[in-house]
Amino acid sequence: MLSSSDGSRHESHCLPAFRDSLPVMMGYIPLGVVFGFLFVQAGGTPAMAALASVLVYGGASQYMMVPMVAAGVPVLSIAFATAVINLRHIFYGISLLHKVPSRGWQRWFIAFTLTDETYSLLSSYPSNVALSRMVWLAFFDWVWWIAGSFLGAVLGAAAQTDLAGIDFVLTSLFAMLACEQWRNRMSAWPLWSALAAYAVARFAFPQQALALSIALCVIAGLVWGAGRCNQTATRKKESES
Repeated sequence: MLSSSDGSRHESHCLPAFRDSLPVMMGYIPLGVVFGFLFVQAGGTPAMAALASVLVYGGASQYMMVPMVAAGVPVLSIAFATAVINLRHIFYGISLLHKVPSRGWQRWFIAFTLTDETYSLLSSYPSNVALSRMVWLAFFDWVWWIAGSFLGAVLGAAAQTDLAGIDFVLTSLFAMLACEQWRNRMSAWPLWSALAAYAVARFAFPQQALALSIALCVIAGLVWGAGRCNQTATRKKESES
């Protein structure tokens, strides 16, 4: 049971997290509207669209679901494809382990609600950020996506609307989050290495540019991390001596 001081602390972190989630809201609601609209047009119901956003909560995988639902693909096949698409979130979670407790419902809630955009914001927080602020941020981002999905599903069930081009909202959202990451950077090396990796991959294997660039970034990150660990160990030895 929470004490009064714990409750006020949670309330004090709610408003900052809400403000942090507003940039994500401006992307998630339009994109959720598009998903809900397309899902209903493919033969789903508004309730199912909202339920998919509550339980699946994966933007790219939910868009993938639309043609699969329309084609009558078995649920197990859809679930497997969703798991493969969201596999990258494992690597996101590893980099956040030092910010979340080793056990407890908050850890599992953040793991479930972790998306690309939520990860971008959580990773920009300092290491001593309050856990309740992280939980509230993940919760608000989740709510924005659910709200957009349900609104789009209702619109899709009632009218025929051309939504071509609105998917550019996602590109704009990632550009804005990249700017926030740049402003809070500790080093510019990860950004330049990512740009260089994609340039090399795009030139060498344009059809597999994304997968190859991610692999190159992983290798670069491991090399950079090993270098930083060696520097830390060297400094520790020098200080002890």
